[in-house]
Amino acid sequence: MIYADNAATTKLSQTALNAMLPYLTEGYGNPSSLHSVGQAAAEALQSAREDVAACLNASPREILFTSGGSEADNQAILSAARIGERKGKKHIISTAFEHHAVLHTLQKLQKQGFEVELLPVGSVGTVIAEQVRAAIREDTCLVTVMFANNEIGSILPIAEIGAVCREKGVLFHTDAVQAAGHLPIDVQAQNIDMLSLSAHKFHGPKGVGALYVKTGIPVTPLIEGGAQERGKRAGTENVPAIVGMAAALKEAVANLGETAKKMTALRDQLIAGLAKIPHSALNGDPVNRLPGNVNFCFEGIEGESLLLLLDAKGICASSGSACTSGSLDPSHVLLAIGRPHEVAHGSLRLSLCEANTQEEIDYILTETPKIVERLRSLSPVWHDLMNGKRQFIL
Repeated sequence: MIYADNAATTKLSQTALNAMLPYLTEGYGNPSSLHSVGQAAAEALQSAREDVAACLNASPREILFTSGGSEADNQAILSAARIGERKGKKHIISTAFEHHAVLHTLQKLQKQGFEVELLPVGSVGTVIAEQVRAAIREDTCLVTVMFANNEIGSILPIAEIGAVCREKGVLFHTDAVQAAGHLPIDVQAQNIDMLSLSAHKFHGPKGVGALYVKTGIPVTPLIEGGAQERGKRAGTENVPAIVGMAAALKEAVANLGETAKKMTALRDQLIAGLAKIPHSALNGDPVNRLPGNVNFCFEGIEGESLLLLLDAKGICASSGSACTSGSLDPSHVLLAIGRPHEVAHGSLRLSLCEANTQEEIDYILTETPKIVERLRSLSPVWHDLMNGKRQFIL
């Protein structure tokens, strides 16, 4: 089996597992307990907080542990909104292709009287700092822009956007779920006020994440009921998962350059090979993209059928189309970069990690064109395109 869906989740690393095991067995204490077993857990929690902070160039006190990226996104955005509301500022700037954890939270705030402005992301999926500058108003309380897009892999100019926000006195949050462990992150140098990450995107366990909040920014708790996380997130901390996340992030950051070099080479081979398929198109920035991300549209086919046939050949991938989760709507990300509905439905995302091999890339490039050709031979839309009854888009 070839696993090429690492943007969805990654395999737990041996390093993370080894770090977790002691706290699943003998080190099971509650870190809020005063006895020695509890205090050993508390020490592990503090050590993990220090490691995560070091990976971001943050202070340990600026790290809050959460259940994942979605919770961290929600808490960051809602906290900034409450700060703005108290000052009479209820305008929020974001982009049209954010993760739904951001977009749905913004929709919730719209129902509470906030005005949300979603910046267009252009054909390669990015925004520039000047777009943000032009959109900021006197009543802007937050700019939230993702570090890198989860579907098409485009990397955004976070440091430049953060500098504009810092200059204008506006809080800046970035959803770095796809970037953490894969791209260099320095919250100081990149002018970031709040940042979200999730462990299972960089070989840590599922169900745990972190929120960086710059010192001095008040945080609104989403969960009440205890004094954990300095009163900002109630509930007994998941010590094994947190320790595993810290170990995985520390390992990923230590090997960042070497891993990115390998993945970029494999990624570029995949892109070059898939681009040879007639009437196909790469989605996202061709150069400034995540090291492991490949996203293509193939005209005349349905993405769901492509995924099922790839799976039958032992290739695990995903589609930009939301049809795989029960919706007939194409990906909002692909629509945001201007892909028409009929093209957006025929999308494929392959996301690599350092465990993928040259042989696997060769196999993917052998099988995918065959499957696309087979699906097109069965497609009435493709027959209409070939007979001139419809016009090609790609």
